[in-house]
Amino acid sequence: MSVEGIGLALSGGGFRAGLFHLGALWRLNELGWLQRIDDITSVSGGSITSAHLGLQWSKLHFDSQGVATNFQQVVVTPLREFYSHTIDTTTILTGMLNPFISAGEKLDHAYAKRLFGKATLQNLPDPEPGVPRFTFYATNLQTGASVRMSRAYLGDYRIGRIEQPTIRLSSVVAASSAFPPFYCPFEIEVDPEAWKKWDEGGDFFKPLANQKKLYLGDGGIYDNMGMERLWNRRQTILISDAGAPMKVFEREGEVAENYAGTMSRVLDIMTEQTRALRKRMFVSALKSNEKQGTYWGIATRIADYALTENHHAPPLLSDNAKTARLAQVRTRLDEFKPEEQEDLINWGYALTDAAMRRYVIAPVVPAGSLPCPNHLV
Repeated sequence: MSVEGIGLALSGGGFRAGLFHLGALWRLNELGWLQRIDDITSVSGGSITSAHLGLQWSKLHFDSQGVATNFQQVVVTPLREFYSHTIDTTTILTGMLNPFISAGEKLDHAYAKRLFGKATLQNLPDPEPGVPRFTFYATNLQTGASVRMSRAYLGDYRIGRIEQPTIRLSSVVAASSAFPPFYCPFEIEVDPEAWKKWDEGGDFFKPLANQKKLYLGDGGIYDNMGMERLWNRRQTILISDAGAPMKVFEREGEVAENYAGTMSRVLDIMTEQTRALRKRMFVSALKSNEKQGTYWGIATRIADYALTENHHAPPLLSDNAKTARLAQVRTRLDEFKPEEQEDLINWGYALTDAAMRRYVIAPVVPAGSLPCPNHLV
């Protein structure tokens, strides 16, 4: 398999991630890079923004420089409206109190009502030059493997693939963001006759390919940065990471002694270690020139890109107490006020600008302008 082209990975992290990535996509569009990307992969909160971008792709008007001139109208405005509503409280409470519907099903309904309607994976664009492939990650709770969902196929390397799946986009995003314990497992119905075995792998094809349901969880359980497909297929990789580093408990008594608190902490540690290992592998590949690209994260210090020291225009923002706090913003699926939205959009935009100018594009490219100029971080 030849490894070439450009991939973009959008991490998980609830509505916080969706807004941070919106700022990143905003800057990539201005740089003329959206049309250059061959693959966009996403997890959890990142899948909300990515799925909306994919669904609206055909409406974007690209100029001769590869810039979508109506990006704000088609992509930004509907997403900002969506992120101004709380959907986790009602979906979780209904799932707990109503024995006839799960919280995951209610989440699916909320996504359909507010953003995706009846669209399916087949409503995403067909990949071609200038049009990326959109892939959404969930985790199969039966096999422990990553499940990839795209227009071309739904696949689990331990089972097989279903080609041209017609799963509703709201269900795909609900599965990708089915964070335990409330939304997990999220059930997706499949046709057992549709499974095809991979040329390699598929060690559980026989026992699992005859089942009518997949039991899925948040894609971040397996890979919260969603970079696995890109690692195997793309030479240049851009990673937008809205996952916060795990909080260190500095005081005695902060570690919970109840079962729920302990399990939550254990899950945080496991997620952090998986994320750290993947990030370390990626940075090592960049340093050795095995891969090209760059990484920006919500907890990144923008000064670390050393723009002025390397003859670039200075960064759009400076590190301060407010930018540091953004990494600790909640990862819930609840209402984000306009000020919160603009902070996250500006920070994602500024970090993307710094990372791209430092490591990917020519030094002569000027810095951008913050998309929310009336509200600076």
